[in-house]
Amino acid sequence: MAKKYYTESIPDVEKELTTSIANGLTDQEAKNRLAKYGPNALTSKKKESMFMRFIDQFKDFMIIVLIVAAILSGVVAHEWIDAAIIMIVVILNAILGVIQEARSEAAIEALKEMATPDAHVRRGDAIITVPSTELVPGDIVLLEAGDVVPADLRLVKAHSLKIEESALTGESVPVEKSNETLQDGDIALADRLNMAYSNTNVTYGRGEGIVTETGMNTEVGKIATMLNNADETDTPLKQNLNHLGKILTIMILAICVIVFAVGMFTKQGTMPTDKLVIEMFLVAVSLAVAAIPEGLPAIVTIILALGTQTMAKHKALVRKLPAVETLGATDIICSDKTGTLTQNRMTVEKLYYQGNIHDNSEKIEDTNPALLAMILANDTKIENGGDLLGDPTETSLIQYAFDQDIDVDALLNKYKRVQEVPFDSERKLMSTVNQDGNRFFVAVKGAPDELLKRVTSVAINGELSPITDTQRQAILATNRSMAKKALRVLGLAYKRVDQLYDNPTTDNVEQDLIFAGLVGMIDPERPEAKAAVAEAHSAGIRTVMITGDHQTTAQAIAERLGILQPGQDERVLTGAQLDELSDDYFVKHVQDYNVYARVSPEHKVRIVKAWQANDKIVAMTGDGVNDAPSLKQANIGIGMGITGTEVSKGASDMVLADDNFATIVEAVKQGRKVFSNIQKAILYLMSCNVGEVLTVFMMTMLGWDILQPVQLLWINLVTDTLPAIALGVEPVEQGIMKRKPRGKKSNFFSGGVASSIIYQGILEGVLVLGAYQLGLHVGPHINEPALQHGDALTMAFLTLGLIQLFHAINSKHLRQSIFSKGTFVNKWFNGAIIISALVMAGVELPFMTRFFDVTELDGGQWAVVLIAGICMILIVEIVKFCQRKAEKE
Repeated sequence: MAKKYYTESIPDVEKELTTSIANGLTDQEAKNRLAKYGPNALTSKKKESMFMRFIDQFKDFMIIVLIVAAILSGVVAHEWIDAAIIMIVVILNAILGVIQEARSEAAIEALKEMATPDAHVRRGDAIITVPSTELVPGDIVLLEAGDVVPADLRLVKAHSLKIEESALTGESVPVEKSNETLQDGDIALADRLNMAYSNTNVTYGRGEGIVTETGMNTEVGKIATMLNNADETDTPLKQNLNHLGKILTIMILAICVIVFAVGMFTKQGTMPTDKLVIEMFLVAVSLAVAAIPEGLPAIVTIILALGTQTMAKHKALVRKLPAVETLGATDIICSDKTGTLTQNRMTVEKLYYQGNIHDNSEKIEDTNPALLAMILANDTKIENGGDLLGDPTETSLIQYAFDQDIDVDALLNKYKRVQEVPFDSERKLMSTVNQDGNRFFVAVKGAPDELLKRVTSVAINGELSPITDTQRQAILATNRSMAKKALRVLGLAYKRVDQLYDNPTTDNVEQDLIFAGLVGMIDPERPEAKAAVAEAHSAGIRTVMITGDHQTTAQAIAERLGILQPGQDERVLTGAQLDELSDDYFVKHVQDYNVYARVSPEHKVRIVKAWQANDKIVAMTGDGVNDAPSLKQANIGIGMGITGTEVSKGASDMVLADDNFATIVEAVKQGRKVFSNIQKAILYLMSCNVGEVLTVFMMTMLGWDILQPVQLLWINLVTDTLPAIALGVEPVEQGIMKRKPRGKKSNFFSGGVASSIIYQGILEGVLVLGAYQLGLHVGPHINEPALQHGDALTMAFLTLGLIQLFHAINSKHLRQSIFSKGTFVNKWFNGAIIISALVMAGVELPFMTRFFDVTELDGGQWAVVLIAGICMILIVEIVKFCQRKAEKE
């Protein structure tokens, strides 16, 4: 159990860690502790060698089936070409897998690189600089603006100290820190105001702290541990291919057993039993090898690779091939708020002055006291004519002035700062005294309630009058109203004085002020995010917001995006409330919540797991270090390319190059297209293989001439490659984003694919057998039985090849008619069919007939072949029409 140093007083922490705030550790003590605790660095789990990663690729069930098929094909059936083709496909598939998946250590490596190289520490009564890796518990670290916090610290001094923690907590604005002891023993990470955490950034002020944890014991180290221990979830694609492999194995074993048994029974007595056993075993194995779609893994890989190229054009960079298809199955998108749904940039949204609220688009005069207070009581640095450096809240005020076409530089030159009272976290105000001709303009900004205590006057239309209780209450009511809308509100005030202060303090500068106005800021939602959330909803995908920000802010942004309807407070859950729920209860009720606020990295992982326990496929988006464990746990992790840390990118399966939430919806559309196209390729390949197996099986059983191995191999080479790949680049079908997610339990055989494979394969086999029988009764060799049988076998061979090309056209739509608009818009498919048809027909060339053991057909015989192909299309179209009619009824 980790120590809760934030609940302990500074003397107690000092005593417990045996250190001295005034003197720090001695050099010898620091060396002793470094030996005890180890370096302040992150460690990763042992890396797998490249060889072991390569071997792991062969543990896939489908790959094992293919390897067994290759061995049987070569050793038993002596089809060495077939065996070689299968093994080449298997090896190429493994190489591609290693290339795509050699990234398991990337997230930890990125975490290591984030560590700051040096730290300022007090040791042996002196302040020295040491490498951050040499820090130990008990060290006294000094912080100032611009530093990266080198370890977890209990703050002992905090002078206007602000630390930006969004990468760790999701909090969108820098947190004001203090050294006060916190009483509650169960406080969210983002609310531990007296702690500074490793790898966060100091944006303002200065401070000191005692190192409490180093290395893997820091909060960022815990995230590294979670990444090391995260379960690698199988993608739906991998699960589907495993399922396909099992079905193929059962089917192939069944074919072997049936063919062997039937052959032994029907041919009993035709030859010695031992020879019959060997012959029927070879026939069974040959048929089993024919049933294996050896090109399927390669075709799936090619379809996925082409999908990644399409997604890259839409700014979605895929790091892991199966992630392409996984997106299409997504049920839930768990999205981080800051920087993902919002712009991660504080922006002025409302301004209150002269008794009215004004939008940021309304024109404001450069003489308006509220505007002057915003610009003058501001420490933002303006560089290169417009680059703003400083606290995000303050830079947003200057950006507002820029957007209003205010000449900020001219105002800063006119009202030069001559004195100031810096911001203090106790009084929550800052003031500047600025030259104003012969007088001085005092500008004040800060917390509205604190500022109002010092206001005595209000100016209405240039007329100065004492502020009334009614006016004061109206200002406070406006402040509350703006805060409820998740706006961060600052009060603005001013006064003019005749001379400078001898000793400017809050007691003289920040008294007798004139109220100027209120300014409300927010990290606004991305303009395209609302439409993207709506489109995801129409596709049956639920968007869940997860953030480390405050509940009020999270709820307001969720309502603006359409993730929540106004007033749905019960659908918002905080991290503290989540901790009170048991795992069983949460899994059963996770669908009750749309927004999670004030959460830690552990909460994010728990949320993802709860949805997965409900058989949902979860996508998680994020950009911070705190998102990395949940990105890895999710079925698909989506990192942000611009604002994202290298840690989040390393843990992701896909990275958005434009950080645009709308890109996710486009990627989902492409993912659905990829799955649909893989289904089409499987339908085509499997039904063709069923047709081949049925043809050879029936020819064997009926005692007919049997297609030669070279003929079967040629058909597989010509029809199984180009058309199947071309099906993989079919465009997105209309209405694909109006369908509900297909569900985790669906597979490539769902949606009528399995039944279509069976009936279309049988239909193909019947048409080929029919063409063979007709071949025995047509053509120029009616009176020459030997030649006539050769013609019939040639017709069966060409019919089997060409009918599969006709069937590729059928496979473009599972239910929709091919006689509809857009069927032939895929030029790659059209070209593939034409090329394959010409190559298939090329076996009839005089110099090719001997090689393929075929005869030259006349016009009537060719007509039979072509009519069989046309029948394949017409019969399938009739079945589709009946299916559509039945579905409507």
